[in-house]
Amino acid sequence: MGAPLINTATGAAGRCAAVPALRPPMWGLFARLRGYVAASANGAAAPDAGGGKRGGLSTEQEEHSRRAWEHWRALGAPKYVCAPMVDGSELAFRALVRRYGVELAYTPMLHSRMFTDGEKYRKEQFGTNEGDRPVIAQFCANNPELLVKAARYVEGEVDAIDLNLGCPQGIARRGRYGSFLMEEWDLLRRIVGTAKKELQVPIWCKIRIFPDVEKTVAYAKMLVDAGASLIAVHGRTREQKGKNPPPADWDQIKAVKNALDVPVIANGNVCCKEDADEAMRYTGADAVMAAWALLDNPAMFKKDGQMPSRLELLREYLDIAEEVQTPMKQVRLHVFKLIRSRLDVNMDLNEATAKCRSIDDFRQLGKQVEERTDFDGVSFEERQKRGMVVVNAVAPRKKRKVESEKIEVKRGVNLLTSLKTAV
Repeated sequence: MGAPLINTATGAAGRCAAVPALRPPMWGLFARLRGYVAASANGAAAPDAGGGKRGGLSTEQEEHSRRAWEHWRALGAPKYVCAPMVDGSELAFRALVRRYGVELAYTPMLHSRMFTDGEKYRKEQFGTNEGDRPVIAQFCANNPELLVKAARYVEGEVDAIDLNLGCPQGIARRGRYGSFLMEEWDLLRRIVGTAKKELQVPIWCKIRIFPDVEKTVAYAKMLVDAGASLIAVHGRTREQKGKNPPPADWDQIKAVKNALDVPVIANGNVCCKEDADEAMRYTGADAVMAAWALLDNPAMFKKDGQMPSRLELLREYLDIAEEVQTPMKQVRLHVFKLIRSRLDVNMDLNEATAKCRSIDDFRQLGKQVEERTDFDGVSFEERQKRGMVVVNAVAPRKKRKVESEKIEVKRGVNLLTSLKTAV
């Protein structure tokens, strides 16, 4: 018998009810309606014609554009993309999302120096197989020769090399890579140009935007002129990061798409397939990539049929992870993401999740969660849609225990202070 229920009377949560926390404020379908006509008239059909949006291209630029589109079509002109995610877009996860509509996937970001220097790092961070195509290996780098040296380890197993110019985190600032190279255009010309010349596969770039759209467009053009065959645009600035960033700027992505003669991937404001289709319609982008929303729901790009529950996806993922021998650090991240909403109403199981050390441990955890949240033939997701959630009968006891422990710690500190004073 399942746990008691309580009616939250929350009502409908919209098209992306599965990940409401990820939807940015003041953004939605009607805010974009006026742009649909423009999107259809601004050259969105150009990919089939091979680009050609910029006038006055040199013969070399025209040939570069032609080859970029030729390569894109050889990959199947994918529309739904799994973004690069540290410890998140590893082989097992890529295999899972490919079953549910993802047509192109990136590896996690690979550190060029560490990848070059360490065999252990290479084995832990990069893996692929015959079914893992098309796949893009993303690297961070601030040295042309080092990027080429690292990429040569994998260029025979991937379809392109991507240069990370989007990471906004402090570690990227300290390491001088990612979005902290946005102002170093001469260096980026050398990195991209060297990669184009030396590697057997195309070089792509994933970027963030500048506050000024004209500078963003000039930035993207510079990278293409240097040799980039594709630009993926995250429609946020370097400073717009964290758990609740402002909405991504689709108008900037649209401007980049209109200015370039190579494929463009849009990134930002995508929480479900409907959002992805809307992004492509509005911006004219050739594809859309998702990151955090895909971690929350690996089936978000599923084209038709019933959406699997997170527990069903968890079981699938664990089977794949076991088969390809995925490191537990990466497995744990996906387990937390897939059953996060269930753990929120079963707080005592958070600790159990952290203690899991094997695939079988995670499977057992999944069974415990299922007994509490998916019962009587009704999934947890369906209960959420009905405005019902499972009462966490354990949480109050857990809360009292934690509060009691805090009191004991405080008493201990006070006692220690008194003893020191007495001495």
